[in-house]
Amino acid sequence: MRKYSQLKAFLAILKASFRSIMSNPSALVFSFLFPVIFIFIFGSFGKGGGTVYRIALSDNADTTNEVFDSIKTSPLIRINYFKNPDGTTDLKARQKALERGNISAIVNIKKNSDTASVNRYLILDTLTNASGNAVVALQQIFSNITNSIEHKGEIRQASSSVHPYVYTIREYRNIDFVLPGMLGFSILFSTLFGISFIFFQFRQQLILKRFYATPVSKINILLGIGISRLVFQLVNVVMLIALGYFFMHFTLVHGFATFLEMTLLTIFMLLLLLGVGLIFSSIVKSDTSIPLFINLFAFPQMLLAGTFFSIDVFPNWLQTICRYVLPLTQYNDAMRKISFTGLHLWDCGKELGILAIWMVIIYAVTVKVFKWE
Repeated sequence: MRKYSQLKAFLAILKASFRSIMSNPSALVFSFLFPVIFIFIFGSFGKGGGTVYRIALSDNADTTNEVFDSIKTSPLIRINYFKNPDGTTDLKARQKALERGNISAIVNIKKNSDTASVNRYLILDTLTNASGNAVVALQQIFSNITNSIEHKGEIRQASSSVHPYVYTIREYRNIDFVLPGMLGFSILFSTLFGISFIFFQFRQQLILKRFYATPVSKINILLGIGISRLVFQLVNVVMLIALGYFFMHFTLVHGFATFLEMTLLTIFMLLLLLGVGLIFSSIVKSDTSIPLFINLFAFPQMLLAGTFFSIDVFPNWLQTICRYVLPLTQYNDAMRKISFTGLHLWDCGKELGILAIWMVIIYAVTVKVFKWE
């Protein structure tokens, strides 16, 4: 007797499931067309990163004056300190942060040697063109600060005391913030809805029960149905990245290598979401409950995970939750680090570690709650 081929059975289930997806026009619209619309809308205005600018201070900056106090308390500016354990400034880390766009400028505050000037202090910036609109915005913010201090109670013509030096590396565009967020948004909702509904319907129609009675390995049944959905989502991600790169100048620092790393990260996230979808399909009693569970899990992440705007605009306590709890934040942050700043997957230890913890928890729950009938 010929030995039963688990591989052929798996490929047959995968092929049939993928064909059913492609025959559904709504899946194509919601998985690809909607994210494209959002990308063009949100990529066409603003910086996409909120209104808070991160800066660092130069070694010889004067911090004993009103100008520094005003900068420190400004809601538009956040000062990052790069300190070694011995209290000295970590120059290498500060320079890397500037070049990667993690800070918008290195700021030097000093007394003005020109006694004829109305401004007693000068602010000298070292910026990169990776800072995007920060070059103009910071100049305006600092000018407003110095002018308001020097002209208190006086009616004088404002004069600029800001002298920026732009350190050129690469241009930061709106699409560099928007596209990774849209990729996360797309795979989050599309994968959860696709996986949850298809497995719930297969269980209700006793299709899973019939599969269970066949010689096909149980893991192959789940993978055959689930991976077809994940492959479909992965194709959409590839198309969206290509759209951003060729038509909107989305940054891929290391070219094809960056694209491959973004793809690998997306596969990891898709596998995580596969587990979440299996959980939802197993615990609901009717298909009308599935959207409720999906929205409870996904909607807060859509708003809080840096999808449409930076989480820097939130209070500190909420930022902590966003940065260290939400899985979509880890995906969005890692995608932006890989695509624009030039980091690699192995440089995203925090993000991958938190996603791995989520993966273990989710699949431990999946094993406990999954039902075949």
